[in-house]
Amino acid sequence: MHFLFNLSLLIILFFLCFSIFRRSGSILLHKRTALLYFTVSLALCNIFTYPFGDEFVLDLRIIPFLIGGLYLRLSPALGLLVILMRGFHGIDFGFMVACVIYTTFSFYLWVISPWFMRLTSNHRILFSMGHALFLSVGILILVLKIAPSNVIPDLFFAYLVVPPLGVVIIAYIIEMIEKNILLRHQLIIAEKLEAIEQMGAAISHEIRNPLTTALGFVELLYKDTHDMEKRTQYLAILKDELDSAERIIQDYLSYSKPILESVEPLNVQEELTHVIKLLQPLANYHSVKLSTNFSSTRLMEGDRSKFQQCFINIIKNSIESRPNGGTLLIEAVETTTHIVITIQDNETSICSEQLKQKDFSMTLSFSIVRAMKGTIDEVKKENGKGKFLKFSFKPIKPHLKR
Repeated sequence: MHFLFNLSLLIILFFLCFSIFRRSGSILLHKRTALLYFTVSLALCNIFTYPFGDEFVLDLRIIPFLIGGLYLRLSPALGLLVILMRGFHGIDFGFMVACVIYTTFSFYLWVISPWFMRLTSNHRILFSMGHALFLSVGILILVLKIAPSNVIPDLFFAYLVVPPLGVVIIAYIIEMIEKNILLRHQLIIAEKLEAIEQMGAAISHEIRNPLTTALGFVELLYKDTHDMEKRTQYLAILKDELDSAERIIQDYLSYSKPILESVEPLNVQEELTHVIKLLQPLANYHSVKLSTNFSSTRLMEGDRSKFQQCFINIIKNSIESRPNGGTLLIEAVETTTHIVITIQDNETSICSEQLKQKDFSMTLSFSIVRAMKGTIDEVKKENGKGKFLKFSFKPIKPHLKR
Protein backbone atom coordinates (compact mmCIF):
# COMPACT_ATOMS: atom_id res chain seq x y z
CA MET A 1 0.00 0.00 0.00
CA HIS A 2 2.91 2.31 0.78
CA PHE A 3 4.37 1.80 -2.71
CA LEU A 4 0.99 1.99 -4.47
CA PHE A 5 0.35 5.38 -2.88
CA ASN A 6 3.81 6.53 -4.01
CA LEU A 7 3.06 5.28 -7.56
CA SER A 8 -0.23 7.21 -7.67
CA LEU A 9 1.65 10.39 -6.73
CA LEU A 10 4.16 9.81 -9.54
CA ILE A 11 1.36 9.41 -12.10
CA ILE A 12 -0.53 12.50 -10.87
CA LEU A 13 2.70 14.51 -10.93
CA PHE A 14 3.36 13.33 -14.49
CA PHE A 15 -0.02 14.66 -15.69
CA LEU A 16 0.39 17.96 -13.85
CA CYS A 17 3.92 18.56 -15.08
CA PHE A 18 3.42 17.82 -18.77
CA SER A 19 -0.13 19.11 -19.17
CA ILE A 20 1.32 22.62 -18.58
CA PHE A 21 3.60 22.21 -21.61
CA ARG A 22 1.28 20.18 -23.86
CA ARG A 23 0.75 23.16 -26.23
CA SER A 24 4.46 23.41 -26.97
CA GLY A 25 4.65 20.07 -28.77
CA SER A 26 6.21 16.71 -28.06
CA ILE A 27 6.96 15.72 -24.48
CA LEU A 28 10.22 14.16 -25.64
CA LEU A 29 11.48 17.60 -26.73
CA HIS A 30 11.11 19.15 -23.26
CA LYS A 31 14.20 17.74 -21.60
CA ARG A 32 14.39 20.51 -19.01
CA THR A 33 10.79 19.96 -17.99
CA ALA A 34 11.34 16.22 -17.98
CA LEU A 35 14.46 16.54 -15.83
CA LEU A 36 12.44 18.63 -13.36
CA TYR A 37 9.70 15.99 -13.28
CA PHE A 38 12.12 13.10 -12.74
CA THR A 39 14.04 15.02 -10.06
CA VAL A 40 10.83 15.71 -8.12
CA SER A 41 9.78 12.08 -8.68
CA LEU A 42 13.05 10.80 -7.22
CA ALA A 43 12.57 13.14 -4.27
CA LEU A 44 9.08 11.69 -3.69
CA CYS A 45 10.49 8.17 -3.90
CA ASN A 46 13.14 9.17 -1.36
CA ILE A 47 10.41 10.39 1.00
CA PHE A 48 8.26 7.25 0.68
CA THR A 49 11.03 4.77 1.46
CA TYR A 50 10.80 1.44 3.21
CA PRO A 51 13.89 0.75 5.37
CA PHE A 52 14.74 -2.94 5.26
CA GLY A 53 17.25 -4.13 7.81
CA ASP A 54 20.13 -1.87 8.75
CA GLU A 55 21.64 -1.37 5.29
CA PHE A 56 18.89 -1.54 2.66
CA VAL A 57 16.28 1.08 1.73
CA LEU A 58 13.54 0.05 -0.71
CA ASP A 59 11.62 2.57 -2.82
CA LEU A 60 10.32 3.17 -6.36
CA ARG A 61 13.36 5.04 -7.72
CA ILE A 62 13.54 2.43 -10.51
CA ILE A 63 10.49 3.99 -12.23
CA PRO A 64 11.70 7.55 -12.91
CA PHE A 65 15.26 6.30 -13.46
CA LEU A 66 14.27 3.84 -16.21
CA ILE A 67 11.70 6.08 -17.94
CA GLY A 68 14.00 9.10 -17.97
CA GLY A 69 16.99 7.05 -19.06
CA LEU A 70 15.27 5.18 -21.90
CA TYR A 71 12.97 7.87 -23.32
CA LEU A 72 15.04 11.02 -22.76
CA ARG A 73 18.61 9.75 -22.28
CA LEU A 74 18.84 11.38 -18.86
CA SER A 75 20.29 8.33 -17.12
CA PRO A 76 23.67 9.90 -16.14
CA ALA A 77 22.00 12.82 -14.34
CA LEU A 78 19.28 10.64 -12.82
CA GLY A 79 21.78 7.97 -11.74
CA LEU A 80 23.86 10.61 -9.93
CA LEU A 81 20.72 11.95 -8.21
CA VAL A 82 19.73 8.44 -7.09
CA ILE A 83 23.17 7.83 -5.58
CA LEU A 84 23.20 11.23 -3.83
CA MET A 85 19.72 10.71 -2.36
CA ARG A 86 20.64 7.21 -1.22
CA GLY A 87 23.65 8.72 0.53
CA PHE A 88 21.33 10.66 2.88
CA HIS A 89 20.33 7.31 4.40
CA GLY A 90 23.92 6.46 5.26
CA ILE A 91 27.17 5.34 3.64
CA ASP A 92 26.82 1.59 4.13
CA PHE A 93 26.74 -1.65 2.17
CA GLY A 94 23.40 -0.73 0.59
CA PHE A 95 24.87 2.57 -0.61
CA MET A 96 27.78 0.72 -2.24
CA VAL A 97 25.36 -1.65 -3.97
CA ALA A 98 23.31 1.35 -5.24
CA CYS A 99 26.49 2.97 -6.59
CA VAL A 100 27.43 -0.16 -8.54
CA ILE A 101 23.92 -0.82 -9.88
CA TYR A 102 23.00 2.72 -10.90
CA THR A 103 26.43 3.63 -12.28
CA THR A 104 26.39 0.53 -14.49
CA PHE A 105 22.79 1.01 -15.62
CA SER A 106 23.27 4.74 -16.20
CA PHE A 107 25.95 4.02 -18.78
CA TYR A 108 23.96 1.11 -20.24
CA LEU A 109 20.73 3.14 -20.66
CA TRP A 110 22.62 6.09 -22.11
CA VAL A 111 24.11 3.82 -24.79
CA ILE A 112 20.91 1.96 -25.77
CA SER A 113 18.50 4.93 -25.60
CA PRO A 114 18.85 5.90 -29.33
CA TRP A 115 18.23 2.28 -30.35
CA PHE A 116 15.32 2.05 -27.91
CA MET A 117 13.61 5.08 -29.50
CA ARG A 118 13.69 3.38 -32.91
CA LEU A 119 11.54 0.51 -31.62
CA THR A 120 7.79 0.42 -32.13
CA SER A 121 5.52 1.78 -29.43
CA ASN A 122 4.50 -1.63 -28.05
CA HIS A 123 8.06 -2.90 -28.08
CA ARG A 124 9.25 0.15 -26.11
CA ILE A 125 6.64 -0.50 -23.42
CA LEU A 126 7.56 -4.19 -23.17
CA PHE A 127 11.28 -3.40 -23.18
CA SER A 128 10.83 -0.88 -20.33
CA MET A 129 8.76 -3.33 -18.32
CA GLY A 130 11.35 -6.10 -18.82
CA HIS A 131 14.17 -3.91 -17.51
CA ALA A 132 12.08 -2.83 -14.52
CA LEU A 133 11.39 -6.48 -13.72
CA PHE A 134 15.08 -7.36 -14.14
CA LEU A 135 16.19 -4.63 -11.72
CA SER A 136 13.46 -5.54 -9.25
CA VAL A 137 14.45 -9.20 -9.25
CA GLY A 138 18.13 -8.31 -8.77
CA ILE A 139 17.41 -6.05 -5.78
CA LEU A 140 14.96 -8.61 -4.37
CA ILE A 141 17.58 -11.36 -4.45
CA LEU A 142 19.91 -9.16 -2.36
CA VAL A 143 17.36 -8.36 0.34
CA LEU A 144 15.77 -11.84 0.59
CA LYS A 145 18.81 -13.05 2.50
CA ILE A 146 17.96 -10.82 5.45
CA ALA A 147 14.16 -10.76 5.03
CA PRO A 148 11.97 -12.34 7.76
CA SER A 149 9.67 -15.04 6.44
CA ASN A 150 6.50 -13.14 7.43
CA VAL A 151 7.24 -10.19 5.06
CA ILE A 152 8.36 -12.19 2.02
CA PRO A 153 4.85 -12.27 0.36
CA ASP A 154 4.50 -8.49 0.73
CA LEU A 155 8.06 -8.04 -0.47
CA PHE A 156 7.44 -10.08 -3.61
CA PHE A 157 4.32 -8.08 -4.45
CA ALA A 158 5.88 -4.72 -3.66
CA TYR A 159 9.01 -5.25 -5.73
CA LEU A 160 7.89 -7.63 -8.48
CA VAL A 161 4.54 -5.97 -9.28
CA VAL A 162 4.55 -2.27 -8.37
CA PRO A 163 7.76 -1.03 -10.15
CA PRO A 164 7.08 -2.87 -13.46
CA LEU A 165 3.44 -1.77 -13.28
CA GLY A 166 4.46 1.86 -12.73
CA VAL A 167 6.92 1.75 -15.64
CA VAL A 168 4.24 0.26 -17.92
CA ILE A 169 1.64 2.88 -16.94
CA ILE A 170 3.90 5.90 -17.43
CA ALA A 171 5.45 4.49 -20.63
CA TYR A 172 1.95 3.82 -22.01
CA ILE A 173 0.85 7.38 -21.18
CA ILE A 174 3.93 8.80 -22.94
CA GLU A 175 3.28 6.66 -26.02
CA MET A 176 -0.39 7.70 -26.15
CA ILE A 177 0.46 11.39 -25.80
CA GLU A 178 3.13 11.18 -28.50
CA LYS A 179 0.74 9.31 -30.80
CA ASN A 180 -1.96 11.96 -30.30
CA ILE A 181 0.55 14.75 -31.02
CA LEU A 182 1.62 12.96 -34.22
CA LEU A 183 -2.00 12.52 -35.32
CA ARG A 184 -2.70 16.19 -34.61
CA HIS A 185 0.29 17.27 -36.69
CA GLN A 186 -0.82 15.00 -39.54
CA LEU A 187 -4.33 16.47 -39.35
CA ILE A 188 -2.92 20.02 -39.50
CA ILE A 189 -0.81 19.11 -42.54
CA ALA A 190 -3.84 17.52 -44.22
CA GLU A 191 -5.93 20.62 -43.57
CA LYS A 192 -3.18 22.86 -44.96
CA LEU A 193 -2.92 20.71 -48.10
CA GLU A 194 -6.70 20.87 -48.52
CA ALA A 195 -6.63 24.66 -48.11
CA ILE A 196 -3.83 24.91 -50.71
CA GLU A 197 -5.85 22.78 -53.13
CA GLN A 198 -8.94 24.97 -52.64
CA MET A 199 -6.87 28.11 -53.01
CA GLY A 200 -5.24 26.81 -56.17
CA ALA A 201 -8.63 25.95 -57.65
CA ALA A 202 -10.00 29.39 -56.78
CA ILE A 203 -6.97 31.21 -58.24
CA SER A 204 -6.95 29.13 -61.43
CA HIS A 205 -10.65 29.91 -61.93
CA GLU A 206 -10.16 33.63 -61.26
CA ILE A 207 -7.08 34.00 -63.44
CA ARG A 208 -8.33 31.86 -66.34
CA ASN A 209 -10.98 34.40 -67.41
CA PRO A 210 -8.66 37.41 -68.04
CA LEU A 211 -5.98 35.20 -69.62
CA THR A 212 -8.51 33.61 -71.98
CA THR A 213 -9.72 37.04 -73.02
CA ALA A 214 -6.14 38.26 -73.47
CA LEU A 215 -5.26 35.25 -75.65
CA GLY A 216 -8.29 35.92 -77.82
CA PHE A 217 -7.26 39.49 -78.49
CA VAL A 218 -3.65 38.42 -79.15
CA GLU A 219 -4.95 36.14 -81.91
CA LEU A 220 -6.98 39.03 -83.35
CA LEU A 221 -3.89 41.24 -83.37
CA TYR A 222 -2.06 38.69 -85.54
CA LYS A 223 -4.40 39.60 -88.36
CA ASP A 224 -3.32 42.50 -90.56
CA THR A 225 -6.83 43.50 -91.62
CA HIS A 226 -7.46 45.76 -88.61
CA ASP A 227 -6.77 49.48 -88.78
CA MET A 228 -4.62 51.27 -86.22
CA GLU A 229 -7.62 52.50 -84.20
CA LYS A 230 -8.94 48.95 -83.83
CA ARG A 231 -5.51 47.60 -82.91
CA THR A 232 -5.13 50.34 -80.27
CA GLN A 233 -8.53 49.38 -78.83
CA TYR A 234 -7.56 45.70 -78.72
CA LEU A 235 -4.25 46.52 -77.05
CA ALA A 236 -6.05 48.58 -74.40
CA ILE A 237 -8.40 45.67 -73.65
CA LEU A 238 -5.45 43.27 -73.62
CA LYS A 239 -3.61 45.50 -71.13
CA ASP A 240 -6.70 45.68 -68.87
CA GLU A 241 -7.06 41.90 -68.83
CA LEU A 242 -3.38 41.36 -68.05
CA ASP A 243 -3.63 43.97 -65.29
CA SER A 244 -6.60 42.06 -63.91
CA ALA A 245 -4.58 38.83 -63.88
CA GLU A 246 -1.72 40.65 -62.15
CA ARG A 247 -4.11 41.98 -59.47
CA ILE A 248 -5.36 38.44 -58.78
CA ILE A 249 -1.78 37.22 -58.31
CA GLN A 250 -1.03 40.21 -56.09
CA ASP A 251 -4.15 39.46 -54.05
CA TYR A 252 -2.89 35.92 -53.55
CA LEU A 253 0.46 37.21 -52.34
CA SER A 254 -1.34 39.65 -50.04
CA TYR A 255 -3.46 36.81 -48.69
CA SER A 256 -0.45 34.64 -47.90
CA LYS A 257 1.19 37.59 -46.12
CA PRO A 258 -0.80 40.85 -46.19
CA ILE A 259 1.41 43.92 -46.33
CA LEU A 260 0.07 47.22 -45.00
CA GLU A 261 1.75 49.75 -47.26
CA SER A 262 0.92 52.88 -45.24
CA VAL A 263 -0.37 52.75 -41.69
CA GLU A 264 -2.25 55.86 -40.61
CA PRO A 265 -5.03 56.87 -38.19
CA LEU A 266 -8.44 55.92 -39.62
CA ASN A 267 -11.86 57.26 -38.70
CA VAL A 268 -13.97 54.12 -38.98
CA GLN A 269 -17.21 56.07 -39.42
CA GLU A 270 -15.83 58.09 -42.35
CA GLU A 271 -14.28 55.07 -44.05
CA LEU A 272 -17.45 52.98 -43.80
CA THR A 273 -19.55 55.89 -45.04
CA HIS A 274 -17.31 56.13 -48.10
CA VAL A 275 -17.61 52.37 -48.68
CA ILE A 276 -21.42 52.49 -48.45
CA LYS A 277 -21.61 55.34 -50.97
CA LEU A 278 -19.63 53.27 -53.44
CA LEU A 279 -21.87 50.23 -52.95
CA GLN A 280 -25.22 52.05 -52.89
CA PRO A 281 -25.91 51.50 -56.65
CA LEU A 282 -25.24 47.77 -56.26
CA ALA A 283 -27.55 47.64 -53.23
CA ASN A 284 -30.31 49.40 -55.18
CA TYR A 285 -29.92 46.94 -58.04
CA HIS A 286 -30.40 43.98 -55.65
CA SER A 287 -33.24 45.73 -53.73
CA VAL A 288 -31.14 45.76 -50.56
CA LYS A 289 -31.51 48.68 -48.16
CA LEU A 290 -28.27 49.68 -46.45
CA SER A 291 -28.99 50.84 -42.90
CA THR A 292 -26.24 52.30 -40.71
CA ASN A 293 -25.66 52.99 -37.05
CA PHE A 294 -22.32 54.70 -36.50
CA SER A 295 -21.54 55.85 -32.97
CA SER A 296 -17.79 55.27 -32.83
CA THR A 297 -15.65 58.39 -32.76
CA ARG A 298 -12.31 56.84 -31.85
CA LEU A 299 -9.53 56.24 -34.36
CA MET A 300 -7.70 53.04 -35.27
CA GLU A 301 -4.45 52.41 -37.12
CA GLY A 302 -4.53 50.75 -40.53
CA ASP A 303 -4.01 50.99 -44.27
CA ARG A 304 -6.81 53.15 -45.71
CA SER A 305 -6.97 51.45 -49.12
CA LYS A 306 -6.75 47.94 -47.59
CA PHE A 307 -9.49 48.79 -45.05
CA GLN A 308 -11.81 50.05 -47.79
CA GLN A 309 -11.00 47.08 -50.03
CA CYS A 310 -11.74 44.70 -47.14
CA PHE A 311 -15.20 46.05 -46.30
CA ILE A 312 -16.15 46.65 -49.93
CA ASN A 313 -15.63 42.93 -50.53
CA ILE A 314 -17.49 41.87 -47.37
CA ILE A 315 -20.52 44.16 -47.84
CA LYS A 316 -20.62 43.48 -51.60
CA ASN A 317 -20.79 39.73 -51.00
CA SER A 318 -23.42 40.25 -48.30
CA ILE A 319 -25.56 42.21 -50.78
CA GLU A 320 -25.14 39.69 -53.59
CA SER A 321 -26.01 36.78 -51.31
CA ARG A 322 -29.57 38.20 -50.90
CA PRO A 323 -31.45 37.59 -54.16
CA ASN A 324 -34.76 38.58 -52.54
CA GLY A 325 -33.52 41.90 -51.18
CA GLY A 326 -33.88 42.95 -47.56
CA THR A 327 -32.17 45.26 -45.11
CA LEU A 328 -28.46 45.11 -44.36
CA LEU A 329 -27.45 46.76 -41.10
CA ILE A 330 -23.87 48.03 -40.73
CA GLU A 331 -22.93 49.23 -37.26
CA ALA A 332 -19.76 50.75 -35.84
CA VAL A 333 -19.76 51.14 -32.07
CA GLU A 334 -17.04 51.38 -29.47
CA THR A 335 -16.50 49.60 -26.20
CA THR A 336 -13.99 50.39 -23.49
CA THR A 337 -11.30 48.41 -25.31
CA HIS A 338 -12.34 47.96 -28.96
CA ILE A 339 -14.01 49.46 -32.01
CA VAL A 340 -16.63 46.92 -33.10
CA ILE A 341 -18.05 46.72 -36.63
CA THR A 342 -21.03 44.42 -37.21
CA ILE A 343 -22.75 43.44 -40.46
CA GLN A 344 -26.10 41.70 -40.16
CA ASP A 345 -29.37 41.18 -41.95
CA ASN A 346 -32.61 41.71 -40.07
CA GLU A 347 -34.20 38.71 -41.75
CA THR A 348 -31.58 36.11 -42.55
CA SER A 349 -28.24 35.01 -41.22
CA ILE A 350 -24.79 36.17 -42.29
CA CYS A 351 -21.90 33.97 -41.29
CA SER A 352 -18.37 33.39 -42.50
CA GLU A 353 -19.26 29.95 -43.84
CA GLN A 354 -21.59 31.63 -46.35
CA LEU A 355 -19.07 34.25 -47.37
CA LYS A 356 -15.49 33.09 -47.00
CA GLN A 357 -15.62 30.58 -49.87
CA LYS A 358 -17.86 32.72 -52.09
CA ASP A 359 -14.82 34.01 -53.96
CA PHE A 360 -11.16 34.69 -53.40
CA SER A 361 -11.80 38.31 -52.39
CA MET A 362 -13.46 37.20 -49.15
CA THR A 363 -10.51 35.15 -47.97
CA LEU A 364 -8.32 38.14 -48.80
CA SER A 365 -10.62 40.44 -46.78
CA PHE A 366 -10.46 38.25 -43.67
CA SER A 367 -6.68 38.13 -44.06
CA ILE A 368 -6.53 41.95 -44.19
CA VAL A 369 -8.58 42.18 -40.97
CA ARG A 370 -6.09 39.96 -39.18
CA ALA A 371 -3.15 41.89 -40.65
CA MET A 372 -4.57 45.05 -39.02
CA LYS A 373 -4.64 43.11 -35.71
CA GLY A 374 -8.40 42.73 -35.86
CA THR A 375 -10.53 39.73 -34.92
CA ILE A 376 -13.52 38.12 -36.65
CA ASP A 377 -16.30 36.52 -34.63
CA GLU A 378 -19.65 34.99 -35.39
CA VAL A 379 -22.26 36.10 -32.84
CA LYS A 380 -25.69 34.59 -32.34
CA LYS A 381 -28.61 36.95 -32.82
CA GLU A 382 -30.76 37.89 -29.85
CA ASN A 383 -33.68 35.88 -31.19
CA GLY A 384 -31.40 32.87 -31.54
CA LYS A 385 -32.05 32.59 -35.29
CA GLY A 386 -28.85 32.86 -37.28
CA LYS A 387 -25.56 34.61 -36.70
CA PHE A 388 -23.88 37.82 -37.76
CA LEU A 389 -20.30 38.91 -38.32
CA LYS A 390 -18.46 41.05 -35.80
CA PHE A 391 -15.09 42.69 -36.52
CA SER A 392 -13.12 44.10 -33.58
CA PHE A 393 -10.17 46.49 -33.84
CA LYS A 394 -8.06 48.08 -31.15
CA PRO A 395 -8.39 51.89 -31.07
CA ILE A 396 -5.50 54.31 -30.85
CA LYS A 397 -4.84 55.28 -27.26
CA PRO A 398 -5.42 59.02 -26.78
CA HIS A 399 -2.38 61.05 -25.73
CA LEU A 400 -2.65 62.59 -22.30
CA LYS A 401 -2.32 66.37 -22.17
CA ARG A 402 0.45 67.69 -19.97
